[in-house]
Amino acid sequence: MQVKKKMTRHVEVISRDANVRTAAIKMRDLDISVIPVCDGPKFVGILTDRDIVVRLAAEGYDATRTFVGAIMTRDLPYCFEDQNLDDAVTLMQFHQIAHLPILDRDRQLIGIVSLSDITARLDECGTAAALAEVCVSEIENGQAESRVDRER
Repeated sequence: MQVKKKMTRHVEVISRDANVRTAAIKMRDLDISVIPVCDGPKFVGILTDRDIVVRLAAEGYDATRTFVGAIMTRDLPYCFEDQNLDDAVTLMQFHQIAHLPILDRDRQLIGIVSLSDITARLDECGTAAALAEVCVSEIENGQAESRVDRER
């Protein structure tokens, strides 16, 4: 299945020239933890709630005087809309991220895929239920604690 069939389209974006307080208010009002950052139609990064906490608040910067571009996450992975959903999952696992920007072949943002989008796909395939059964079985048999060691 291609990524475009599971991604969220028409996502809200913010400019890198907006102040962080404006972005935080928008994120709160939309009840989202990430917001893509665009310079016109060009995708340039993503602002996460963690960026706000770690790069702004913890450093003592003023949210009304700091621009989104100063604290956003740059150089993050992305997928193209026509790539396979498995490619997106692999990237998300490797980079340990919960949201992956989706671009068209002109490298313009057209959507985002999240772990909840992936989970919905797993549910359709019945895989999520199967994984849950394995986890419950491991917990009941006392094998859950050794699972991490086996994966390393």
